Amino acid sequence: MIVMSGKLSIRPVEERDKYTLTKWLSDPEVLEYYEGRDRPFTLQMVEDKFLGSRDVTSCIVEYEGNEIGYLQYYQLDEETMIRYGYTNLDEVIYGTDQFIGEAAYWNMGIGTDLIKAVVDYLLKKEGVHRLVMDPMTWNTRAIRCYEKCGYSKARILPKHELHEGEYHDSWLMEYIPE
Repeated sequence: MIVMSGKLSIRPVEERDKYTLTKWLSDPEVLEYYEGRDRPFTLQMVEDKFLGSRDVTSCIVEYEGNEIGYLQYYQLDEETMIRYGYTNLDEVIYGTDQFIGEAAYWNMGIGTDLIKAVVDYLLKKEGVHRLVMDPMTWNTRAIRCYEKCGYSKARILPKHELHEGEYHDSWLMEYIPE
């Protein structure tokens, strides 16, 4: 995936990115929202999770040429679709996860630009019928961003995500093209 939208670009993760990902994923300020401050990543953990073969497309987000964040997207498997309450298993549904790893770039509208660019890319290039995300219910900043980009809250996923030693409810948020 190579997406360019204004000052924003999204490119595939490369081997060299493991150091930047490790920096972000060991930063307590980032971990407060993504993965949890009780689970800082080591270089080996980053290699295992982000560079190994898996059914996820991993990307680095750049803003004005600076690496500032991470994005991944993937087609939901049948088990996840059922767990999320979808009954039409022929539907193509993609999920995304993302974070801005450089806190200096928070609250600048970059997350909104990122989500809009990804929605546009996935709907045009991948033939997706629906997009989903599952932010924890307390992550109001992320939820506001997703709503600005056309996502809506579909339902609560109870005790969906382990974060800092406790299971938290998440919102299943959907983007359904008109």
